[in-house]
Amino acid sequence: MSNSEAKPGRPLSPHLQVYRWPITMTMSILHRVTGAALYFGTLLLAWWLIAAAAGPAYFDVANAVFGSWIGRLVLFGYSWALIHHLLGGLRHFVWDFGAGFSKSARDNLAYANIIASAILTVLVWIVGLLIH
Repeated sequence: MSNSEAKPGRPLSPHLQVYRWPITMTMSILHRVTGAALYFGTLLLAWWLIAAAAGPAYFDVANAVFGSWIGRLVLFGYSWALIHHLLGGLRHFVWDFGAGFSKSARDNLAYANIIASAILTVLVWIVGLLIH
């Protein structure tokens, strides 16, 4: 059937006005994105450690970068990515034991991953700022 013979107004597949990403698909993509972000964050951590070993002048520069508002925002994002990726790994670990494969269990684990990573990140930062 050529395109000229197609019915007018027929939706494309998948119909983008109706299609919604399943939460498990979103979490799978987010797990990969946070894993990639951890590489970048680990480079920043390595830079901070190298600056600490290089002497006080270099360490002061690194601390100034990480102490700025943009540096703290990056560190907050890094800590969220770390916690989120960790919880995603635990979700996969549950699946390795053969549990949590029903649709409701998969969705509940995915939502729990999002909510718990946000709450734990905020709690870690609150504790860190109170100790500081």
